[in-house]
Amino acid sequence: MSEERIQQIIQVLKEQVVQDTVVPRNIRRAAEQAIERLMDTNVEPAVRAADAIAILEEISEDPNMPLHTRTIIWEVLGALEQVQ
Repeated sequence: MSEERIQQIIQVLKEQVVQDTVVPRNIRRAAEQAIERLMDTNVEPAVRAADAIAILEEISEDPNMPLHTRTIIWEVLGALEQVQ
């Protein structure tokens, strides 16, 4: 269940943040870093989720972030908090 949720989160980050050219580069880079952490299967899912949350929370208040991207980041953070 956790692995499925993580895969869905990775998909959302890739398709709706990393590949969106309207999103500033630093925010796309942070999303890529979060994806890398989430894909590290040597670490427990909850730890991977916590690492990704730390990265995404840091950029979630960036004033240059488009509103639709901020909403996506918040949804991803909510989903990550449910990973156990």
